[in-house]
Amino acid sequence: MYEKITPPTSGSKITFKNGEPVVPDNPIIPFIRGDGTGIDIWPATQKVLDAAVAKAYQGKRQISWFKVYAGDEACDLYGTYQYLPEDTLTAIKEYGVAIKGPLTTPVGGGIRSLNVALRQIFDLYACVRPCRYYAGTPSPHKNPEKLDVIVYRENTEDIYLGIEWKQGSEIGSRLISILNKELIPATPEHGKKQIPLDSGIGIKPISKTGSQRLVRRAIKHALTLPKHKQQVTLVHKGNIMKYTEGAFRDWGYELATTEFRQETVTERESWILSNKEKNPNISLEENARQIDPGFDALTQEKKAQIVKEVETVLNSIWDSHGNGKWKDKVMVNDRIADSIFQQIQTRPDEYSILATMNLNGDYLSDAAAAIVGGLGMGPGANIGDACAVFEATHGTAPKHAGLDKINPGSVILSGVMMLEYLGWQEAADLVKKGLGDAIANSQVTYDLARLLEPPVEPLKCSEFADAIIKHFG
Repeated sequence: MYEKITPPTSGSKITFKNGEPVVPDNPIIPFIRGDGTGIDIWPATQKVLDAAVAKAYQGKRQISWFKVYAGDEACDLYGTYQYLPEDTLTAIKEYGVAIKGPLTTPVGGGIRSLNVALRQIFDLYACVRPCRYYAGTPSPHKNPEKLDVIVYRENTEDIYLGIEWKQGSEIGSRLISILNKELIPATPEHGKKQIPLDSGIGIKPISKTGSQRLVRRAIKHALTLPKHKQQVTLVHKGNIMKYTEGAFRDWGYELATTEFRQETVTERESWILSNKEKNPNISLEENARQIDPGFDALTQEKKAQIVKEVETVLNSIWDSHGNGKWKDKVMVNDRIADSIFQQIQTRPDEYSILATMNLNGDYLSDAAAAIVGGLGMGPGANIGDACAVFEATHGTAPKHAGLDKINPGSVILSGVMMLEYLGWQEAADLVKKGLGDAIANSQVTYDLARLLEPPVEPLKCSEFADAIIKHFG
């Protein structure tokens, strides 16, 4: 089955049922060390994870690690340009859950990004990025502790699908000609718009299936959170891109109000219900006026639509959601993308789970990570219905490789996400406690040490791992 690697002789496979992992007590988990500083941060990560599992379960559970290869290390073993060998793909498919350090993006032709390739090959449609603050971590913000969000980023669609044509290419020029001469004139809402002939051109697909499976996973996650954090915000630019980003919002609401009808309430529904709770005799029209401040300036047709909306909500969910019962439901709302970038800084404690399309989620997750201490402290996971890969969110930093210097926090916290995904919460909690206490005691690597006031003597990468373990308690 494998050309150059051999699975562990002990351990069992993780299987999947209805999109969720079925985990044995001794799972075999493939790991990719990573390029550059992966040589330092993976050993530190493995040491911490193994120590946490051993302490939490006293030998009743353990991970059998299976080394597989990708990136530059794979090329050293398998040959030039073999960045993602078949052995590695087979192992991840067979064992279901994997964890990886940072990988180099190949220069030149072939795979554009190993991370993107893995997501697309295994249909890892949900990129999950928690952003929470650990006390003592240097931050450019006054109150970084107020931010505690989880970004659910759609991983397989949007412009990251990579369907584009270079300016001046034959196919690109043909496509522009067809759009300009046939398709745009045949669509009245586009008026006299034309694409400049010297454009590069790309395709932005957003599907109902892709949107709803992401929102489904986000809502399921919200249901596991404390009541005050049970909220999902659909992030979009639907005011401009109505049939892609606007559709993402609409499909998200549709899923929430059908598949999760008893567990969710939309923000707009909560306003309608709340208005009737405050004034049981409120008319449908007055309720509509209160949920839409511009109601009186609308056309009669639009007014009638909003009144009908109010009537439908009250008729369909008053019994199940009214009289304050909606307050115990998962709140589903939406925000324009540029607005949410501001609000995670000015009103961060108002948000919990942010469900986004691919590009918006890429920007937003990095921006949120910066508030709580940077990508060195940012974990990540890519999750599908039959596979999950947990990963560092930062680059390879090759100039620091082998110096035992870099912060392993991103991969360690990705390991925490992996433990939680396995259902091993006790071990995950030990790592979070150990890491948090180490940082609170200024036992940190150079990237954080140099930002502390006053500065402290930094720990080596391996020493940081030891400090985390000592703080398990």
